[in-house]
Amino acid sequence: MELFKPGKTYDFMRVRKYWIALSVALALGSLILLFFPGPNYGTDFKGGTEIEVAFTKSVDGGEIRSAVTKSGAFSEPDVVQVTDPSNPYRYLIRVQEISTVDEASKDALKKALCLGVEGEDARCPANARATEVKFSAGGDKLSVRYDSDPDLEKLKSQLGGVPNIKLRVAPNNPQIVNPRDHRVEVQLQSKGDQLLDVLRQELGENRVPEAALRVEWVGPKAGKQLRDSARNSVALAIVFIMLYLAFRFDLRFAPGVVLACVHDALVVLGAFVIFHKEVTLSTIAAVLTIVGYSMNDTVVVYDRIRENLGKHRGKSFGTIINMSVSETLSRTILTSGATMLSVLAFFIWGTGVIKDFAFAMVVGIIAGTYSSIYVAAPLTEWIDSKMSRQDASAAKKRLSPAKA
Repeated sequence: MELFKPGKTYDFMRVRKYWIALSVALALGSLILLFFPGPNYGTDFKGGTEIEVAFTKSVDGGEIRSAVTKSGAFSEPDVVQVTDPSNPYRYLIRVQEISTVDEASKDALKKALCLGVEGEDARCPANARATEVKFSAGGDKLSVRYDSDPDLEKLKSQLGGVPNIKLRVAPNNPQIVNPRDHRVEVQLQSKGDQLLDVLRQELGENRVPEAALRVEWVGPKAGKQLRDSARNSVALAIVFIMLYLAFRFDLRFAPGVVLACVHDALVVLGAFVIFHKEVTLSTIAAVLTIVGYSMNDTVVVYDRIRENLGKHRGKSFGTIINMSVSETLSRTILTSGATMLSVLAFFIWGTGVIKDFAFAMVVGIIAGTYSSIYVAAPLTEWIDSKMSRQDASAAKKRLSPAKA
């Protein structure tokens, strides 16, 4: 299918300076936005507790934010409404706290469970004297070990005397998980549970459901590791793309694709900062997809340029680029248009993570399509002209007579 008249050549390079200026402005602007004010990292990268709640009655984000802040138990929350036709009162609530058990609480729990107590002690009989206490990373579980069969009722009363510590309401909590080792598992209220309790207390039990739709937490150390891994994955993808192109074509072509891929990734991340969207692992997946998409589009143009360089040896490199882009223009528009239609459907009707992924793809497809023409190709032309001048200068020196 041909959208443009075959054989017609459009002079794309004539207006390249305007598009190059736009690309430089977008890339530099995005780079500045990544530092000031910086990306809005999601729980994946920043760490914290995130719950998704479908309220049973009318409530707005301001009420939720005020209720959580008023409790004094949590930092300033992020409250985002989730588009859901079946429930208009569905919200995503995120706080920075991840564990119900800080160091002071750990010491108090160990003391209450009689860890390390020796000899006769009426407060700590043998079946209520822990020999080992382990805490889960999220602070919502305890693993307690005894030398004999434990007294679970005594264990409950011991934990009940520790400030800010509550047992999760469950029929088998605490429970013996290993009778042979006399090991007991105790489920404590997580930050998600406490957050729901705060909402019930402030907004009323008739508006807050019994349980959240989803509860997730990520520690700050894990968040930093994920952030570093995400950055490294994008960098490695770009490095291997450059190596692949250097082998497939030649060194003139590789820098153009790398610059175009970096440009597209920066533009997408800059758009996320401008529109206050969260940067999560799904965003990084979208950026990697865009890098691959942009490379594919650029390789198609490069392949035609290489083909035309062999056919039209007397023409300038700029003319070859115009011819090659014109010949592949129908393919580019059809491919980008079909992809854009698919992605727009997810963007318009999708929710949550899918919507943000689709937003990144929409921005990336637009940036990737024009960067193949006005970022990769002009840089390749500039590198070719510089290499040609160097070759001409070297040849002139070889032919010039030696000085006496």
